Amino acid sequence: MARFILLIGVLFGLAANAGPTITADVVYGHKAGMALTYDVIAPPASQNGAGVVFMVSGGWFSMWSPPERVAARGGFSGLLDEGFTLFLVRHGSAPRFKVPEAVSDVRAAVRHIRANAATHGVDAARLGVFGGSAGGHLSLMLGLSAETEPAAEGERMAPRYLEASGPAPLAAVVAYYPPTDIRGIAGPSERFPALDFDPDLSASISPILFVSEDDPPTRLIHGDADTLVDISASYNLEKVFKKQGLTHDLIVIEGGDHGFRNPEHRSVAEAAMVDWFVEHLGTE
Repeated sequence: MARFILLIGVLFGLAANAGPTITADVVYGHKAGMALTYDVIAPPASQNGAGVVFMVSGGWFSMWSPPERVAARGGFSGLLDEGFTLFLVRHGSAPRFKVPEAVSDVRAAVRHIRANAATHGVDAARLGVFGGSAGGHLSLMLGLSAETEPAAEGERMAPRYLEASGPAPLAAVVAYYPPTDIRGIAGPSERFPALDFDPDLSASISPILFVSEDDPPTRLIHGDADTLVDISASYNLEKVFKKQGLTHDLIVIEGGDHGFRNPEHRSVAEAAMVDWFVEHLGTE
């Protein structure tokens, strides 16, 4: 009997220390002979039925990294602790692919996630999205712009998305230090080659132009010492949010730089991100 009780205790201990369940490299489309993929990370304990999509993008470069390592990071582990399932979305990366193409890719990824949400134990109506910098820009485009884009027909090298059309609304958005208006910055750029596209397209991928009162609750988090994406980008978007009556919030981190390299600043931002999704996606 004592051995049985000990065994039960060991099993419960193992369950408590179990890591998240990872489904890697889910394919949501193809382009230029390559697969477009995302990873799914389910919490080690019970799922709460909601999902959070993360934009794997910095400077519109979208790089692969082991999902196990991502799951251990502060904000991600906080989401997992609350029972959220994570979707790590990669898009066609700079320098080859440009910002408009990245927007098309992540829209297709969200359509695919919504269509297959039940497979991952997630309610398709309880999906949020977040990202930082370029990932914040893409998050805002997904949340604020309801436009859908079917895969192009008749072009040999056009992307082929597995869920080519259909609505992909989201229930909540968090964006760290995001570019909010691409007009005026599109063009040749050595540092950000994804911006080297026809400037006439920049209005179509500027989140500030797509705000409406029926957009999902959106939280912006920005440092006032950001020298890469000036905090005015978030202030300007906040003004539009107020004008449209959108449920929103802007958290200004005093002394915060781009990337929140200060651990205290990062911790504040991550906690605010998790709290927003708990509030607007729920945990039950």
